[in-house]
Amino acid sequence: MLASVPGPGSVFWALGSGLSLIGDMVTPDPSTDEGFIELPAPTPWPMVVALGITLLFAGLVTHALVTIVGIILLLRGGVGWWFEVLPQQHVEHLPLVPLAQRAKPVQTAPHRVEQLVAGVGGHRVRIPAEMHPYSAGIKGGLVGAVAMAVLAEAYGLLAFGSLWYPINLMAAVVMPSLATAGIETLKAFNPLALAVATVTHLIVSLFVGLVYAAILPMFPRHPAIWGGWIAPLLWSALLWTSLSIINPVLNARIDWLWFVASQIAFGLTAGFVVARTQKISTMQTWPLAMRAGVEAGGSEEAGQ
Repeated sequence: MLASVPGPGSVFWALGSGLSLIGDMVTPDPSTDEGFIELPAPTPWPMVVALGITLLFAGLVTHALVTIVGIILLLRGGVGWWFEVLPQQHVEHLPLVPLAQRAKPVQTAPHRVEQLVAGVGGHRVRIPAEMHPYSAGIKGGLVGAVAMAVLAEAYGLLAFGSLWYPINLMAAVVMPSLATAGIETLKAFNPLALAVATVTHLIVSLFVGLVYAAILPMFPRHPAIWGGWIAPLLWSALLWTSLSIINPVLNARIDWLWFVASQIAFGLTAGFVVARTQKISTMQTWPLAMRAGVEAGGSEEAGQ
């Protein structure tokens, strides 16, 4: 004896009946005791409406039956949601915490707020109030460039027996032809690569040195650790992740252990030189006349 297969109409009727049972489970709490707070009762119908809309549009790219099911859910959810509010809103009553267990009111205590006046000593509009001179950043960048170059050349001698390998590899950042060149080509002297690598190395080192002079005063403790270890590790990780996508051929030729070591050498030496310099105060504590360069009586005393 063959079992009868229910048709689509029976399936939709059963689905609607099941959703009706879900809606009937949400009943309002008739309690009106003052020890309760009244809140809207939880309802599943917004989720049913959202599912219906999703299936409605999903059926446009799958099957018409999916769209029909979505329309049924949308209509049934809309009707159920409507009767959650009208003719009477379904609510629930949550018990309140007894007064003895509630948090005590915050006791405010008025205090006088000290106003900061521009031009008065101690006024700090921007942080830091003191910074290293730019000349310290230039010196630190040059010293760091020498330290990094020494380690890079040591790597070239130990790994390839050539001083020109790290120079040509650095020039490959600007000269794509060197990125795909053979080992023998990278070990050979190339005057153009030497000039390109030297200029690039100096520009980048001076820029990073100036950045050190600007940001090291912003760190409250142990600026040498930030500049010597944390910053080199951060930009080495940034270069490692980006270069593998931008230039994977060049990335495969770099020994990242030596690269990180050379960056740390730069950070330690540049950070040490910059941190050892005398800080100078910024002009934010100066009177407006002195910052604007106006020669006014008493401005020198006010700025001291």
